[in-house]
Amino acid sequence: MEKLKDITFYNMDKAIRSYRVFAQKRLREHGYKITIDQWLIIKSILENPGISQQDLGGLVFKDNASVTRIIDLLVKSGYLEREVNQNDRRRSVLKVTETGRTIIDNVQALVLQNRQAALGGVSAEALQTLNQTLNQIIQNCN
Repeated sequence: MEKLKDITFYNMDKAIRSYRVFAQKRLREHGYKITIDQWLIIKSILENPGISQQDLGGLVFKDNASVTRIIDLLVKSGYLEREVNQNDRRRSVLKVTETGRTIIDNVQALVLQNRQAALGGVSAEALQTLNQTLNQIIQNCN
């Protein structure tokens, strides 16, 4: 039987989880009061204005209940605003506040530093191959 350390998908998950722990720790060390998931939600809304909460969940790989909790915290923190959708009053339109834009702008340099640290010693060619491989896996699974 193969060992966990030899299973590709185990190693991929371990790498992602290790990076998230590393990145979250660095955010806290630099005094930012935002989580990786909150950053992802804000960034996704900025890149996709008018996105539905359901589509947002798919984009950040979270279930609807988790997205709702994160959004509630972001509204409470002043990073997001909810407005009633004029076309469908059951839905909300999420808008990033100026404070939300500022936190994304301020965190961006640290995000880039985190990525650089995590990818240290990995060549551009290896990254290109990795991205191609991951995209092939995604295509195979869809």
